[in-house]
Amino acid sequence: MYLWSRYVLRLRYRFAQDYSTTEYLWRLMHLYATKLKSLFEKHANPSQAAPMKKYMRDQFEYLGIKSPQVKELLREHVKLHGLPTLDEIDEIALDLWSLPQREFQYVAMSLMERLEKKLPKPSIKTLEYMITHNSWWDTVDNISHIVGAHFRRFPDVKEKYLAKWRKSKNIWLRRTAILFQLDYKKETDFDLLRNIIRENLGSDEFFINKAIGWALRQYAYVDAKAVKKFVKETDLHPLSRREAMKHL
Repeated sequence: MYLWSRYVLRLRYRFAQDYSTTEYLWRLMHLYATKLKSLFEKHANPSQAAPMKKYMRDQFEYLGIKSPQVKELLREHVKLHGLPTLDEIDEIALDLWSLPQREFQYVAMSLMERLEKKLPKPSIKTLEYMITHNSWWDTVDNISHIVGAHFRRFPDVKEKYLAKWRKSKNIWLRRTAILFQLDYKKETDFDLLRNIIRENLGSDEFFINKAIGWALRQYAYVDAKAVKKFVKETDLHPLSRREAMKHL
């Protein structure tokens, strides 16, 4: 309770204080996050930031650090400071997520991913927050894999949150509900996947229809016959159908 109330308080103060958001976040952020912030800001490249921002339709700010260097800087940091403890990971991830530059959100995801087999049960709240804030495919699709691992470990969490997400008006929660089994292979609950897909039939939302096709295409590597049968019998959006049948 303390962690979440503290984070909400921090977000409220961002808009209430006279000094800059950056200065205030610096004062409250976890030391682990401030060290990452400092490291990445030293390697900012404004000439690359502009085209990276444009590629993402001007939705996010960037430091201008490309993916290979982001990974390398994070490796350097972890080598020096280790991974966050399980007691700290949620707070650190949320601190990083609150920063405007997209690279920090990529780092938050990477840290959660490295600890995905150990994340405590309440971390689902952090994952849900990450899905629904600063949302776009580049983060949500990666988070869906972490969610899949979390749901495997905590069936009760899966039951509670999946029931909520699949009915949500938030397209990114529904996309996650479609995609979280991508890594399950033979353990995929195809009946569940089909039901969730049926709940989304008739949607004109690109990211929902694309996710449906992707999930079916992935499961086709396990059971192509079942996927072909489902596609034939179901009134899928043309995009979903095309994506599902891409390799069949």
